[in-house]
Amino acid sequence: MTQKRTPSAVDAVAEDYVDRSLALSPSLALYLGLDGAKGFDDFSPAGLAASNDLTVETLAKLDEVERTSELDEVDRVTIDAMRDRLGVDRDHFEAGNRHASLNVIASPLQDIRDAFDLMPTASTEDWEQIATTLAAVPASVAGYRESLGLAAEQGRVSARIQVEKVIEQARALARPGSNFDALVAGAAAVPETLQSTLNTGAEAARASFDELADFLGETLLPQAPENEACGRDAYALHSRDFLGAEVDFDETYAWGLEELARIDAEQREVAEKIAPGAGLFEVMEMLNQDPERTLHGSEALRDWMQRVADEAITELGKSHFDIPEPVRTIECMIAPSATGGIYYTGPTDDFSRPGRMWWSVPEGVTEFATWQEKTTVYHEGVPGHHLQVGQATYVSDTLNRWRRLMCWVSGHGEGWALYAEKLMADLGFLDEPGDYLGMLDSQRLRAARVVLDIGFHLGLEAPTSLGGGIWNREKAWQFLTDNVAMDRSFLAFELDRYLGWPGQAPSYKIGQRLWEQFRDEAAAEAGADFDLKAFHTKALGLGSVGLDVLGRAMRR
Repeated sequence: MTQKRTPSAVDAVAEDYVDRSLALSPSLALYLGLDGAKGFDDFSPAGLAASNDLTVETLAKLDEVERTSELDEVDRVTIDAMRDRLGVDRDHFEAGNRHASLNVIASPLQDIRDAFDLMPTASTEDWEQIATTLAAVPASVAGYRESLGLAAEQGRVSARIQVEKVIEQARALARPGSNFDALVAGAAAVPETLQSTLNTGAEAARASFDELADFLGETLLPQAPENEACGRDAYALHSRDFLGAEVDFDETYAWGLEELARIDAEQREVAEKIAPGAGLFEVMEMLNQDPERTLHGSEALRDWMQRVADEAITELGKSHFDIPEPVRTIECMIAPSATGGIYYTGPTDDFSRPGRMWWSVPEGVTEFATWQEKTTVYHEGVPGHHLQVGQATYVSDTLNRWRRLMCWVSGHGEGWALYAEKLMADLGFLDEPGDYLGMLDSQRLRAARVVLDIGFHLGLEAPTSLGGGIWNREKAWQFLTDNVAMDRSFLAFELDRYLGWPGQAPSYKIGQRLWEQFRDEAAAEAGADFDLKAFHTKALGLGSVGLDVLGRAMRR
């Protein structure tokens, strides 16, 4: 641990914001693994207004404390980062985006569903907590319906395809045997009265999602527009949210096309080494059919993930990174949902619950290709999200809880994780040609996202390979299938995700680009004295902040 820093007036503002946010958002407390979280979030207009009131009040407090206090460098970063994040939250609220939030991956439906994945189930007390949380789901879903209805009255409704897909998700949660029933079925050893309460809670939760599906179909779907593109002005806010930086979209779109071409050329060089004379996608299919590179079943996938993650922690901790002891533990999990997503959840503040890598395996998918997924383990584990989030959580003597636990910027986090994939190749961990091709395929996917997401939502000129003209869903699907070696069931969900969640998908590659720029700037300034390990330690020690904030902090 570093020497303990005396908390400042700025830290007091941040800590107060955390406490009051936790009171407003039990799901945040659940995510952070805090004891005593009761109920569920209020997604109603009144609940959203209460959160915005806290945001506006905290921004005013930051202005006041900056005028009246002596600041150190930690304070300067905190003020810079909070103004960025809370400013984006305020702008989303004022634009009505919080009330209208509905998409296939990151809206209140998924927040409610996924919260239960993190809840412990080891004791009777744990199951009592689950029962309390289940009982709060219907009111939370009802508040969400109220906000969606208000947004619809004001003409703000998500695109038709997003509404239809979320109706499907709601119906799936409403069916007997859904996530809720599967959850409470695991409470075999609890008292009979508690088991009855859990069953009643699961049934009520399922019914609330049935009501949500009815509401979406009867009220929102008839008003839902066909057009899925959000437009340049709305995109600017979404992009600032996910990057914590402002970028030139037209320049970035052109760069994405160039980067995609560069990666394609390198992939073809590697493919030629693996199977001379074969085409790129032919080589990929050969790798998919290679029994030595194939895992059978979800348990085999989980065991392999754990082994690769543990090996990376052991090897990188020897010389490349300073990895604190609590961060040397990661758990690899198969998620109860079946969306196809792969994600990471951080440790609790005391590390009693370790960081976890989750794989949500779609129904019917039973085989997994290691050549594609080794780089994914580095992305989610070490040196990717697990090191990044774990390191920020560990430095409790320096950073306040908002910096450690609440501040998350996709461009910083996902950009670092993609940077980490390339770094592992540079360090020799992906020298096997198939594994290296998998890393390039990951990079190619993220470059393709930059092109598709910006091009589609801003209505830019599509590549000539798609026939030019303005982007649409058909061209987007062709573009993905032409460029991404991914199972079509995964890819279909990915396309829905991009079109319903503007600005998020490009944050990976744009974030990586900015991380590499900051590193190269530091290397150029330090010359022969540049220490890559020290650069990484300093940068990760700041926590997840907006990329403009990171750049300013690293240059000071």
